Amino acid sequence: MQTSNFRKKNAAEVDFFMGYGDVNRYEVLEVIGKGSYGLVCSANDIHTGEKVAIKKIHNIFEHISDAARILREIKLLRLLRHPDIVEIKHIMLPPSKMDFRDIYVVFELMESDLHQVIKANDDLTREHYQFFLYQMLRALKYIHTANVYHRDLKPKNILANANCKLKICDFGLARVAFTDAPTTVFWTDYVATRWYRAPELCGSFYSKYTPAIDIWSIGCIFAEVLIGKPLFPGKNVVHQLDLITDLLGTPSLDAISQVRNDKARKYLTCMRKKQPASFSHKFLKADPLALQLLRKLLAFDPKDRPSAQEALADPYFNGLAKVEREPSCQPIPKMEFEFERRRATKEDIKELIFQEILEYHPQLLKEHISGTERPNFHHLSVVDQFRKQFTQVEENLNGSGAAVSLQRKHSSLPRRAFNYR
Repeated sequence: MQTSNFRKKNAAEVDFFMGYGDVNRYEVLEVIGKGSYGLVCSANDIHTGEKVAIKKIHNIFEHISDAARILREIKLLRLLRHPDIVEIKHIMLPPSKMDFRDIYVVFELMESDLHQVIKANDDLTREHYQFFLYQMLRALKYIHTANVYHRDLKPKNILANANCKLKICDFGLARVAFTDAPTTVFWTDYVATRWYRAPELCGSFYSKYTPAIDIWSIGCIFAEVLIGKPLFPGKNVVHQLDLITDLLGTPSLDAISQVRNDKARKYLTCMRKKQPASFSHKFLKADPLALQLLRKLLAFDPKDRPSAQEALADPYFNGLAKVEREPSCQPIPKMEFEFERRRATKEDIKELIFQEILEYHPQLLKEHISGTERPNFHHLSVVDQFRKQFTQVEENLNGSGAAVSLQRKHSSLPRRAFNYR
């Protein structure tokens, strides 16, 4: 069946949904990513003329932990609005409130990610390095002032455009630290890809958290930008600690005491004495001011790492950053994440995800809150059309014998193209 056939709508259905902005709004173009969650396709927004990325997340309630992660991400991206954080533009209305399984989230379209940029560009300039770090820290200042820890910062979670604009994405592992909780927060699940995981977390999935864990990750990402490859590509926890101490030297006993995992702490205590390596030898031709800041970001002891706001005030950013103008965020209200503080059921999570979807459909949200929603309006939606379009795009791609590409296009950058605001 041709794509044009999928766009044909019953006139009554079009009229019914015209006010909600869904019908015929998007034209699916091509697959730009695929993962365990489903597909990401590029699309034209016919209303605005801009290209967007539509992420299809399928079977979201198969595992309650996955559903909670999806809820966490769409909720945080609604609450965290910042030029260096990817934006959700819309979420499609599901055909039924009670038994929907898939959702379609519309993001602004970014051309690449920092992982691809690093791979494709071996001649990045000092200006690129500075601007990249500035944007990441500016986003982190905003995130941390909201009392949110990202917990999974890595180059693949930093989206990029050809004008050198970066945006942090993937908040599925992020957590909110409420003001009535202790300064040091404990969570019990997976955090951060090992290569970008702060040393105090090594070998432990039940660990102390402070905002310094994200600062360490940003330091690792910045070092990777400078040298074109991962800084600490550990094969396991012991190897990871060896690589870290090869560069930073043997940590003090006080710093070692911050490592929660017993085996990792014992390994560090018994380690032969190592002297810090020369950053200028490791990072040849790098700006001395950049290396001075990098040393601070990669301090072994989390207490010695600067906050994002303090890092933005570093001399490295003289002439670029003005700390007082970099946005802060009000702390996330406790009620928004009440589900994290109790044992929420699958039905609880489904209702909360549905409410998040309605945030992008104001009239329906108003009716839902007031209890005046029409009893059958949920059963008419363009999601069936989208499901067919996504299926056709995927089948055509796989039917051609070509592998599904996991890389976006346009990962190369112009040498002198910067958009500083």
